[in-house]
Amino acid sequence: MLTVVILACNEAANLPRCLAAIPERYPIVVVDSGSSDDTVAIAERRGCRVFHNHWPGFAEQRNFALQQCAIETPWVLFVDADEIYPPLFYQQFDAEWATSRDMDVLMVPSVLYLRGKRLKYVPGYPIYHPRLVRRETVGFVRNHTGHGEAVLASCRVATADIAYQHYFYHGEIVAWMHKHVGKAAQEIELQPTAGALMTARGRISVWLGRCWLRIPARFAYHYLLRGGFLDGAAGLEFALMFTWYEATIYLQAKAGRWAEPSA
Repeated sequence: MLTVVILACNEAANLPRCLAAIPERYPIVVVDSGSSDDTVAIAERRGCRVFHNHWPGFAEQRNFALQQCAIETPWVLFVDADEIYPPLFYQQFDAEWATSRDMDVLMVPSVLYLRGKRLKYVPGYPIYHPRLVRRETVGFVRNHTGHGEAVLASCRVATADIAYQHYFYHGEIVAWMHKHVGKAAQEIELQPTAGALMTARGRISVWLGRCWLRIPARFAYHYLLRGGFLDGAAGLEFALMFTWYEATIYLQAKAGRWAEPSA
């Protein structure tokens, strides 16, 4: 009834733990976008079917998995290599969601871990993602940020109350910043995709636009409003990281306006 799909690139450090948390009864497809480490070998040793596709974006890569990877099960669960779904999630799928006739997409909440510490406040929960989808009726489109994914608002959507664990950051700050400079470039213009399902966070983000006030507001939101200070040093680190990210978006958006005329 269910195939688990993992999008991966150089995830040898994360993939073994991710795979170990997936019950043996579910087939696993790994879509690799050019790993140079042992990602593919690790997946093959587990018995995963591995496909290769150059990275086109989250929405497009998920559509590639749905359309080009010979998946036959009615349901597909997308799990990133740095994520773990608890046993209760799979039990709930077998007991309820697998036979649902009123749902195309299940929005699943996440819990973030920074350097192995669970963040209880600073991210601003709940954070939902379209992860469990009915294969024959659902496709993905880019969301308002330009790099994330969304499903169409016409889909029948339900919300889960069982969160997955996202070990998104282990302390590799230079690599994280390098990756997010590229993401920031895609977020310069917030353009909602026609007909796409938007979360409340997404609607607020589009409404705010690219005002410089977003930079201090980002820190205030995470660290003060959401109580990030209660997460201790990890909460401060998270707030600073994403305030830097907000500033990076703003500076890239203004770069053309501030550029000196060429001689």
